[in-house]
Amino acid sequence: MNQQRVFAMYHIETPYDLEYAAKVMAGEQSTGTFIAVPGETEELKDQFAAKVVSIEKLGEVPSPTLPGSKPPGGSNKSTSYNRGKVVLSFPLHNFGPSIPNLLATVAGNLYELREFSGLRLMDLELPNAFMEQYPGPKFGIEGTRKLANVYNRPLIGTIIKPSIGLTPDDLRIVVRDLAMAGIDFIKDDELNANPPYAPLKDRVKAAMEEIERVADKTGKKVMYAFNITDDIDQLERNHETVVKAGGNCVMVSINSIGLTGVAHLRKFSEVPIHGHRNQWGAMTRCPQLGMEFTAYQKLCRLAGVDHLHCNAIDSKFYESNESVIQSAKDCLTPMFGGYTVMPVLSSGQWAGTAQDSYASMETIDVMHLAGGGILGHPSGLEAGVKSMIQGWEAAVSGVPINEYAKTHTELKQAIEKFGK
Repeated sequence: MNQQRVFAMYHIETPYDLEYAAKVMAGEQSTGTFIAVPGETEELKDQFAAKVVSIEKLGEVPSPTLPGSKPPGGSNKSTSYNRGKVVLSFPLHNFGPSIPNLLATVAGNLYELREFSGLRLMDLELPNAFMEQYPGPKFGIEGTRKLANVYNRPLIGTIIKPSIGLTPDDLRIVVRDLAMAGIDFIKDDELNANPPYAPLKDRVKAAMEEIERVADKTGKKVMYAFNITDDIDQLERNHETVVKAGGNCVMVSINSIGLTGVAHLRKFSEVPIHGHRNQWGAMTRCPQLGMEFTAYQKLCRLAGVDHLHCNAIDSKFYESNESVIQSAKDCLTPMFGGYTVMPVLSSGQWAGTAQDSYASMETIDVMHLAGGGILGHPSGLEAGVKSMIQGWEAAVSGVPINEYAKTHTELKQAIEKFGK
C-alpha cells in the first residue's frame, strides 16, 4: 500500500507531558479511540495510524491560554502547562489528495480535545499527489503582470470607497477617474459583491465601459477585481458576467466560499483570482489557537488563488510588521517548484510605506494597495498614483525617501500629508 505521508507541524499547550499529548493528537486524528475496540489490530494501526515524528519542548506557562482543558486526574490545581512543537505524519491513503478531507485530518477535532489549552497548526508538507489533483494558481505573478502590463515594479492599486452605497452610475465616475489617473489595479471591497441596490451585472457593465473607454485613449487597461463571492452555484454565472464584459480579474472571499469553492472556481476561471482573506483574524489572532499563515497560504495556493492578502507594514490591524513580512515571504516561497502567488499589501498604506516594505521583503513582486494614500493625496488621484510609484523607485534605488522627494513633487506632497 502506498505510504506517502502528509506532515503537519503544531504548537501545543497542555497540562500533560508532551509525549502523551502528541500520542492523543495522533490517535484522535487517525485510528485511535479512548478505549481499544474490536477490529483495531496492530496491522490496521501500522497501515493507517498517524505517527509522532518529533517533539520539541518550548517551555512552560503557569496558566492555560484557552478555557476547557482538563488537567491529569481531573484536578484544577495543575501548576504548569507545557508548550511544545509537535510534528505528526498521516498516511495519504487515509484521505487522498483532497483539501476538505486533508483539513478534517490536520485541523479537525484536535482543537476540541480537553487535553489541550492551546493548539495551532503551523505548517504543512504535502506529497506531490496534491499537485496532481490541484494545479494551483492559473496566472500567478507572471500572468498577472502580463495582463496588467506592469513590469519592474509592484502593481499599484486601490479599493473602491465608499465600500458600500455607490450606485452603478456613482461607480462609473470613480472608475473613470482612477483609470485616467493611471492606476494599475482596482478592487471591490469585500463588503460589496452582488447587493440588491447595485447588482453585480450593473456594476460590471458600468466599470468595464469606463475602463475600456480610458484604455482606448491611453492604451492602458486597468485590472479590476470584481467581487463575485456568492453561493457555489452562482460563482460560475458571476464569473461569466465579468468575462463577457471584458473583465480581467475576479475576487472572492476565501473563507466565505471555502477552499473547495476556490478550487471549483479555479477549474473554469479565465482570469486571475484575487483572494481576500477576511475572517482570517478569527482563525489566527490568538497565538495559541487556529492556524499560522504559513499553512493557510499553502492551502490557498493549492486551491488556486493568484493574489493573496497579507496585510501590510504599519497597517491599521493588530498584526505585527514581522508577521506581515513573513507572510509575504511565505507567498513567494516556491511550492511544488512553482505555484506563484502575488502577495497583496493593503491597509493604511501610502508612498512612504514602500521603503520599509522593500527593505524587509526584498521583492517588487507585490500588489501595493492604498485607499486614502491615493484618494486623499492633496493634488488628486494622478498625483497619488505617481507618489506610490515614486516611493517604490526611491526604495529600489536605495535613495532615502526625503532625498528622492526633493526632485519628485508628488512624493514630497505625500510625505507632507501622510508622513507624520
